[in-house]
Amino acid sequence: MKWEALSIPGLMLATPRIHGDERGLLFESFNESEFCNATGVNPQFVQENHSRSACGVLRGIHLQAFPRAQGKLVRVVRGAIFDVAVDARRHSPTFGEWCGVELSETNPQALWVPAGFGHGFLSLREDTEVVYRLTDYWQPTLERFIRWNDPDLGIEWPQHLQPILAPRDANAGTLSDIPDHELPPF
Repeated sequence: MKWEALSIPGLMLATPRIHGDERGLLFESFNESEFCNATGVNPQFVQENHSRSACGVLRGIHLQAFPRAQGKLVRVVRGAIFDVAVDARRHSPTFGEWCGVELSETNPQALWVPAGFGHGFLSLREDTEVVYRLTDYWQPTLERFIRWNDPDLGIEWPQHLQPILAPRDANAGTLSDIPDHELPPF
């Protein structure tokens, strides 16, 4: 697997080596040793989620409050997404910056989103399925939401359409609305 550092320190994009022939293909979607060497992190993944979304569904931007911040390893098994990570680490030199990448089934990369980042994605195709591993359990009382179009972030989503949002995402506040003590200090 090839690991590439992205524009915000800590974010990493993994590209697997695909072995294919007339029968189909095979690739290694996760290797703990390679993950640890590339990211410098040795997390214990404790939960895996699988979502299916219609085209135009925007999920996020979500994060879990400190001290239960979650790291996520995200990949698409069907369809395509524009995946966004927002640096919500209050003392980071890149606080409030975002990075977006397209993940798809035809280029089965994975995005490592470290703890302390907000995460969201826009489904670019019908019936898109996303699988992501988490480093901490979901804690509903610690869930925080950032508005997808927070003007301070200026995320450039790839489609000019009104996204399909869950009520909690439609009613989300801005990153600056989240109290300092709830954001990871690292």
